[in-house]
Amino acid sequence: MSDERNNRFRAARVSRFTESVIREMTRLAIRHKAVNLAQGFPDFPAPDVLKEAAARAVAEDYNQYAITWGSKPLRDAIAAKYLRFYSLELDPEREITVVCGSTEGMIASLLATTNPDDEIVMFEPFYENYGPDADLCSDRRRYVSLSPPNWEFDPAELRAAFGPRTKAIILNSPHNPTGKVFHLHELEQIAALCQEFNTLCITDEIYEHILYDGAVHIPILTLPGMRERTILVNSMSKTYSVTGWRVGWVLAPPDLTASIRKVHDFLTVGAAAPLQQAGVLALSMPDEYYSSLAANYLQRRDLLLDHLTAAGLSCFRPAGAYYVMCDVASFGVSDDLVFICHLIEKVGVAAVPGSSFFASSGAGAQLVRFCFCNKCETLDQAGRLLRRMRSGDLHAAELPTS
Repeated sequence: MSDERNNRFRAARVSRFTESVIREMTRLAIRHKAVNLAQGFPDFPAPDVLKEAAARAVAEDYNQYAITWGSKPLRDAIAAKYLRFYSLELDPEREITVVCGSTEGMIASLLATTNPDDEIVMFEPFYENYGPDADLCSDRRRYVSLSPPNWEFDPAELRAAFGPRTKAIILNSPHNPTGKVFHLHELEQIAALCQEFNTLCITDEIYEHILYDGAVHIPILTLPGMRERTILVNSMSKTYSVTGWRVGWVLAPPDLTASIRKVHDFLTVGAAAPLQQAGVLALSMPDEYYSSLAANYLQRRDLLLDHLTAAGLSCFRPAGAYYVMCDVASFGVSDDLVFICHLIEKVGVAAVPGSSFFASSGAGAQLVRFCFCNKCETLDQAGRLLRRMRSGDLHAAELPTS
């Protein structure tokens, strides 16, 4: 197709972004038979009780459309879970929308609340979907840096990012890719600015139960003055190891929920009915399930940190989620994609180039992200491969040619 035809038929809103780098790394891992520590989906089974519940729901004929904004049993279960964990009372009829995963929840929320040229504040590095989400809404992005080693933001820089056109700030905690868990005093600073500038806070809390070293997850929605201006996005994917089920939810005040439901209805109609039914059981799992989840991920985190450190990588210790960011400057490569391609093709381990989490060209070029939502055997296999790596091996590394 000619460039002229390409330009004529390609929407301007998609011109700024490419396909997912994370998912591209998975394809490269499959092609080169590398251990995939790039994309964040578990290589171990989902809980048997959930699989059995899903099979039972299909057998019991939960196979037609549920209510567009979510089956009542699941919305009731979501409300019960937030009351149980955060003493948060929600109206399932007016404040909860079941969506097709948190990915849809985020874009539906932005489409429902922003207008072209509204400004969206994002912390950088950021999960790669947020940038294209803003572009699809024709929003303008404003970035606030999270600085290593603790991935803290400068309050003055955050304040400077807010202005008369600021419609929302996107907050992801626990944070992908860094593993940062935002502290109460940080959340209070964000909440104060949202109230001062009459701004929404759209939160991605998908890793809420995956926490380490005493870290505590606090939904900003629970802070004074934030109930009426927060949209909380979450999903079953990470907590219950069912990333392929695509069942999530959005919590918002009634007026915003009404708008989000309209977008959701025409975007996807509804999430899979039998998996919504299985979700009722998932959200009622006992406390022991969540403590075991965190303990198992702690074991995997520490195992991967040991392997990465032994391989000569400088690691930033995550307080939540299941990713480790590493600085690879000591290997003498200034291009993270060169490093990753060498890692996949020559070493046999896939990770994600750090630059994919930054908007600025060249930013994050000495960072890479590894995930550890894997069996310990998988992480040990990756560790054995990584320990063979030496900085000298990378001096001649080049980008692959097509």
